[in-house]
Amino acid sequence: MNNQSDSNTTWIFGYGSLIWNPGFEPAERALARAPGFARSFCLRSLVHRGTPEAPGLVLALDAGEGACDGVAFAVRAGEEDSVLAYLRARELVTSAYFEQAIALDLADGRRVRAVTYVIDRHHDQYCGGLSLEEQAQIIAQSTGGRGPNRDYLFNTAAHLHELGIPDTMLDALAARVRELTC
Repeated sequence: MNNQSDSNTTWIFGYGSLIWNPGFEPAERALARAPGFARSFCLRSLVHRGTPEAPGLVLALDAGEGACDGVAFAVRAGEEDSVLAYLRARELVTSAYFEQAIALDLADGRRVRAVTYVIDRHHDQYCGGLSLEEQAQIIAQSTGGRGPNRDYLFNTAAHLHELGIPDTMLDALAARVRELTC
C-alpha cells in the first residue's frame, strides 16, 4: 500500500455540498478523513441558503477534536487554476472561510494534503454552539439563492448515507427539520 500520494496532485476536501456537487469533474474521488476537524452548521448563510434579512445555516469545517469524514477529489492535471478559481468564487463569497491545505487520510491508506475551506471563528457569520433546535428552526425557514436551506441539509445527509459515512448530528437535525416542514 502506498502511504504517500503524488505530491504534484492537487486535492480538494469536501465535507458538505462539495460531496454531492463539487462543480468540477475530478480525476479521482476517495473517502477521506480530516483529523482535528469537525463538520458543523456554524456559518450563517447570507447568499446561498439565506439572505441578510433571514440568514440560513450552512456547514463549515471547524478546528477541534475528533475527525471529519468526507470526500477527497483529485483535480485533473492542468485544471488546477480553473478549479481553484471556481471554488474560491463559490466558497469565499463573504470571506467567512480560510482556504487552507490540511492533511487527509484516504480510505485506501494514502495520506495527502488537500485544499479545503475552514471557518473563521472571528467572522460575523460564525455561530458555533447553536442548539439542535435553534439550527432546525433556522434551516426549516430559510431560503437563499441556491434554494431552501433544508434541501442543502437533506442532500448532504443523504449523500453521506450513500457513501457509508455516519453523522449522527446531521441525521438528528434532518429528522427534526422534517418534523418542522412536513
